[in-house]
Amino acid sequence: MSLLRTAARASVATRVVGNVQRRQRQQWAAQDAAQAAAAAPVPAPAAAPSAVDTQQLIGQLQQLGQLRDAGVLTEAEFTAQKQRLLGT
Repeated sequence: MSLLRTAARASVATRVVGNVQRRQRQQWAAQDAAQAAAAAPVPAPAAAPSAVDTQQLIGQLQQLGQLRDAGVLTEAEFTAQKQRLLGT
């Protein structure tokens, strides 16, 4: 009789563990989907640059060019920073 009882308990335990794992996978998938939706970049409306912003941008680009010419920045680093400044 104890062998049948042990088998029945093992069967119930296996089913419970399987159900818990299934629910956890569903919850994690829902969380991942929510995080992916929240992480989607929302484009900001393009505002017309002011004269001050334009002058600052030109100054920063000139500084980057000087650093590249001096050998401080590689061409790839210069290009990456220029794209970051220009927002492209």
